[in-house]
Amino acid sequence: MAVYFDHRVEAPDSSGSATLLAWHSSPPLLAVGSVNPAAGGSVDIYLQQGEHVGSCHVERSVSPSRLRWHPTRALLAVGWETGETLLLTHPHGEHTLLPPDTHSACITLLEWSSSGARLVTGDQAGVLVMWKVDARGKLHGTHVMKQHYHNSLTHCIFRPMPPTEDVTLLARAAVSGDEDALDKFNWKKSSKGGGALSPGSQDGLSIYASTADGCVYSLDDQGRSVCLLTVEGRVQNLFYSEHRAILAVVTDSLLLSQFSLGPEGGAQELSKVKLSGRGGPSADIVWTEGGLLVTASGEQHIRLWDLERDDNYVLSLDENLGFEKGELLNCVSYCTSKDVLAAGTNRGRVALWHMMTFTNQKGDSQINWKLQTPTELEGNITQLQWGSSLHLLAVCCSGSVLILSEHVMCSHYSQQVAAVQVTSTHLSLSYFSTDTQLTLRTDTHIKAVQVGKDTVSVWDGRGVTVYEMSGQALRHTGSFQCDSAALAVHEENIYTVEPNRVQVRTPQGTVKQLLVFSEAEGNPVLLSVGGSYLAVATDAAHVRVFDLTRREAKPLCNAKNMAELIPDLGALRSVKCNASGNHLSMLVTQINGRPDHKVYFYDVEMDTLSHFDFFTGRPLSGLSQPDDTQRTRGNEAELAGRYPISQFWDEAEPRLFVCETALVNSEFHLASQSQTMDKVDVLVVTFFITQEHGLLLQDTQPKPHALQSLLALDTPYYYYTCKLLFRRGGVFLPHPEECDAKKEMEHSAPHAVPASHHMVVRQALRDFVGLESCEKQTRDAMLNFSFYLTIGDMDEAFRAIKLIKSEAVWEKMAQMCVKSRRLDVARVCLGNMGNARAARALREAEREPELEARVAMLAIQLGMLEEAEQLYRSCGRFDLLNKLYQAEGKWQLAVETAETHDRIHLRTTYYNYAQHLEATEDKTLALAYYERSDTHRFEVPRMLMEDSVSLEIYINKMKDKSLYKWWGHYLESQSDMESALRYYDYAQDYLSQVRVHCYLGNIQKASEIANSTGNRAASYHVARQYESQEMISQSVHFYTRAQAYNNAIRLCKENNMDEQLMNLALLSNPEDMMDTACYYEEKGVHMDRAVMLYHKAGHVSKALELAFATEQFGALQLIAEDLNETSDPTLLARCSDFFIKHSQYQKAVELLVVAKKYPEALQLCLEQNLTITEDIAESMTVSRGSAHLSEEERKELLERIADCCMRQGNYHLATKKYTQAGKKTKAMRALLKSGDTEKIVFFAGVSRQKEIYIMAANYLQSLDWRKDPEIMKNIIGFYTKGRALDLLAGFYEACAQVEIDDYQNYEKALGALTEACKCLSKAKSRTGGDAEERLTELTHRITLVRRFIQARSLYEEDPSGAVQECESLLEEADLDPAVRVGDVFGFLIEHHCQQGNHQKAWASLEELRRLYPTVNVSVYVSQRSLESLQNAGVRLSHSETTHTHRDTDGTHTHSNEENEEDEVEEDENLDN
Repeated sequence: MAVYFDHRVEAPDSSGSATLLAWHSSPPLLAVGSVNPAAGGSVDIYLQQGEHVGSCHVERSVSPSRLRWHPTRALLAVGWETGETLLLTHPHGEHTLLPPDTHSACITLLEWSSSGARLVTGDQAGVLVMWKVDARGKLHGTHVMKQHYHNSLTHCIFRPMPPTEDVTLLARAAVSGDEDALDKFNWKKSSKGGGALSPGSQDGLSIYASTADGCVYSLDDQGRSVCLLTVEGRVQNLFYSEHRAILAVVTDSLLLSQFSLGPEGGAQELSKVKLSGRGGPSADIVWTEGGLLVTASGEQHIRLWDLERDDNYVLSLDENLGFEKGELLNCVSYCTSKDVLAAGTNRGRVALWHMMTFTNQKGDSQINWKLQTPTELEGNITQLQWGSSLHLLAVCCSGSVLILSEHVMCSHYSQQVAAVQVTSTHLSLSYFSTDTQLTLRTDTHIKAVQVGKDTVSVWDGRGVTVYEMSGQALRHTGSFQCDSAALAVHEENIYTVEPNRVQVRTPQGTVKQLLVFSEAEGNPVLLSVGGSYLAVATDAAHVRVFDLTRREAKPLCNAKNMAELIPDLGALRSVKCNASGNHLSMLVTQINGRPDHKVYFYDVEMDTLSHFDFFTGRPLSGLSQPDDTQRTRGNEAELAGRYPISQFWDEAEPRLFVCETALVNSEFHLASQSQTMDKVDVLVVTFFITQEHGLLLQDTQPKPHALQSLLALDTPYYYYTCKLLFRRGGVFLPHPEECDAKKEMEHSAPHAVPASHHMVVRQALRDFVGLESCEKQTRDAMLNFSFYLTIGDMDEAFRAIKLIKSEAVWEKMAQMCVKSRRLDVARVCLGNMGNARAARALREAEREPELEARVAMLAIQLGMLEEAEQLYRSCGRFDLLNKLYQAEGKWQLAVETAETHDRIHLRTTYYNYAQHLEATEDKTLALAYYERSDTHRFEVPRMLMEDSVSLEIYINKMKDKSLYKWWGHYLESQSDMESALRYYDYAQDYLSQVRVHCYLGNIQKASEIANSTGNRAASYHVARQYESQEMISQSVHFYTRAQAYNNAIRLCKENNMDEQLMNLALLSNPEDMMDTACYYEEKGVHMDRAVMLYHKAGHVSKALELAFATEQFGALQLIAEDLNETSDPTLLARCSDFFIKHSQYQKAVELLVVAKKYPEALQLCLEQNLTITEDIAESMTVSRGSAHLSEEERKELLERIADCCMRQGNYHLATKKYTQAGKKTKAMRALLKSGDTEKIVFFAGVSRQKEIYIMAANYLQSLDWRKDPEIMKNIIGFYTKGRALDLLAGFYEACAQVEIDDYQNYEKALGALTEACKCLSKAKSRTGGDAEERLTELTHRITLVRRFIQARSLYEEDPSGAVQECESLLEEADLDPAVRVGDVFGFLIEHHCQQGNHQKAWASLEELRRLYPTVNVSVYVSQRSLESLQNAGVRLSHSETTHTHRDTDGTHTHSNEENEEDEVEEDENLDN
């Protein structure tokens, strides 16, 4: 709550009416230009409270035309109508005149550059001059630049300079070791001309100046001038948007044009729009930094254009806030730092709008303007201007000037007395002990107030005045001069501050005692009295507590430096102590100037600091509260995202502390539903604080809207100040929100005590609602009970209230149990209350799984319906919340809850609401909700029964078949058969139509309806009618259509209609089939039909007996198809014999298998050579553990089945059955006969038997393993797994021989022989015998192969040695088959041919022919060597030269004419 103090400037008598206002941007210096018709014009400078600076008075015979302050120095530029311009220095009043020959016309431009180093002046003649001003504010020589435009200059702005690095910051960063900063610093230091380091540098300075003919010029300090653009009309205002590089131009006709400025200096028009409102010189135009254009032109509203968002809107006055109808707005001014727009009216009021920016759910920022209570002055306001760092507002009102300064309305509470400032000089005093209301008027502005039981102390910034209660009035008892920034009162003592000490004064100002602080501790700035203790805080963040119970104040502790305990502490903004002086609470401001989210608690006795963080919603180590985690999380969520704005201790209870908190940046979320849907803006939070248990959350409640802020806590009440009252016509009127809010407060918080003439309202604590007037003993007991209940000490809690007998107190304690969720305590309280109904409801609620739901039932029984709603909502029990809303009669909320959260009960809710509406005679809306609940087919006719016309209209409108049918029944009951038939037709109720037609005797029409619709009920009714008329065939027909086959069969049997009887029986149920079959059997006719019916009815044995008796073999075959293992075995055997007799062996086998006579079935297959299919084999396979066959018999049966499959050539099935019988060897033999290599390999792998491994390897060796490496790998693997090392050695030998014979690859052959040798070595150690001789032979063979390989490898280095080795090999008697003789001779022949010794080559060739006469030498000798021999004169046969040649890689290719040797596979006798 704030008010604006107005200070009228102390203008000299000769000044006249003020016409010009100019604020300095930093110090509170106001320049005022005045005009006196008799004496001429003058310029004066005033201070913050309107004090005139006599040395700065300037007079001329003409009026001043322009005033402009230097941006940093106390230097004022003044322009006069004659063209004279001077610089006025504050406070000395020195005058510096600009050269007199510069301007000869009225000065229209005065503008300083942002640094203050340049001054631009311009006049009506179009002369524009730029001046250079030094750092001391003195003109530097003559002008820098001068231009003549021959037209009146109207406006001028400097284009902002691009940002440059701060040299000081760069230097600090360089010293701290930042290499980048050091490089930048050195570069700037070494650059020519100083670069950016030169503070007076104006390189790139640009100026935009406009003239009356609509031209805008661009200038620089070098004298260059360019006409940038031209608009229509006189330019009244210019604005440059830096980040968009856009220049906006406004003319006197309110034509707004926007131009884009290019880097080369050109301008391109972007848009042009005619603004609404009155134009001309009287229009006041203001630009904000965000690109907002504000105009006031004597209308009832001001207009705003947002260039950034391309939006426009208007702001109007509100009569409810004290403005008058038809009040006009003349002028505007915008304060950027406060985001406040001020406007002056013709009735002497200053309207203030506070701009609030918020972000909506889409992330778009929006602006909201909130109109404040006006400040009332006298006269017509013609000019406004914000200024100085103190945000002062200068108002020119009817020729006089007033300075408005904002002041926070002061208030104080102590000992049942409250004082609230309502205007700058008025106090509202409330004495609650006597219910007295007084108003104190002072002669000075009130800046602080302190109240005692009988005294009121007021401070106006210069002195303290003390008033004392005398009867029903206040009388002045003392005053003294004091400029103390803080004030406190305790009993007869007044505490004021001055540097490094606190003064203890009497009401007359006599200093009784000094409380001294050291230089390190700082100057006292905050004083607070709690009980009989004084808390003092200094500007150095030190705190100290003094005991005031004695004659002199005594310190309880040494000064404590909070800066050592609180990180990032900027300053202490509020310090309070409790009633016992052992705890201090503190609100602080951080270094960055923002209020801290935490409230700090300092324990004076324990010298410890704790805190509660409202941003996270929990203290340093969590809430010290033995409660469930779900509730704790709920409390944290409710308290999170806030910051404290005020704090108070209870006046008498030292454990109780209250804090007023607001949402962080709450002004930015006023319209954001996502932020304010579940959280209130201002929340009042109460804690218990003790040394033993720390911080305990006691209660939270929202601050009522009608109230301004929390003032104090004095159990059993909170004390609030009301929202600001404003004065109009000498009558105090409430704030417009207060009326509605008070009604809301009376409805939601009936324990509040508002009064229209009181500025302070007290509201009972939640635990004391209804107990406000209880005695102190009961109040202390309730506080102790609440405290012990909070910490969970139930013994102490009950001990605290054991002497209380009041039922109201027990009810209050039960309500406290709702807050603490202690149902066990609540039961005790309900018992003491004698509330049996609530106790029973609480016991029944125990079935609910959620604690909140059970507590909600307790809250309902105690009348705490809002708490119950919150509890149901928090635990998600929207079904119970729905019921609660219905019970409360809040049907809209119930419907909304059901539609959004409790859809399972949606129709029930609609139905209940409809019944409620029907009870309240709102039948139209009830009808709609009956339809939503889908009960309208019954409920609406019932509701509208007495109004048959409306009911018929409703039924015809709904076109519902059920309603048509109901209405048809109603009309039929009224004997209106024709209308009834029509509505039955609408409803497609064919039974009712047939029934009415039959009643009317029109059975033919009824038959047509039954036939055309096929309705069973209608057909049945018609059949009954025909039967009653003994029209049997028609009756049977309609009984059949109605699927009443029993009745049709009955009529057929009674009337000997045997032909139709069979078809009807087949359509009917098994009982009717049996009955019909017995009918045929008794008559002895149509026995085949009887057999079929018995079979269809499921009596197979009866059907078979009858079929055998009547020898119906066709029927017997059909019946046999339905026989299964559940059938009678004797019956199965009888049927199988029948099929054998008639040579249907396959069917007989199936029946024998079903009868579990497997040997007989298998024998029949063998005798009749029946193929055993997989299905038959599987059906004869008995599962393990069968009761029919033992395990040995089961395996024998499987083996016989497999033998039979082998004979029939079904090897795969035989393999399967052998395997199931456990005969894996036989299974492998069967699989080998199938030749399925893949399955053989798989079966060998899973069998894991030596014999099977060997069999598989032998089989694979019979395949073309030379071309398939996978087969070779499996052969080796199987021999290895089967431990047949001798066989494996033989396989390796075969591999070696293939390498020699086919590829002459002796290296691979040597490897294979080596592996064979290893295998034989292992086999020798196991078997002995022949393995020894075989190993010796193999070793010799390996030796021969190795010698031949060595000879070939030696040939490159020693050809003669290689030849000798080969010749020695030829002398070996058993060389072949280890090494082929032809390969050795071929090697020699090749050598001799290469040496050109063809005779020796020929001799070797002849020797080879002699040893092997039939040999084909081309196999061993290359084609090239043979051709060499032939060229040498040796004749060879044609086949030797053309048949085969050896490739370079040592492989051979054979022609198609070569006779290949057939390979003969040896067929193993697998049966052995």
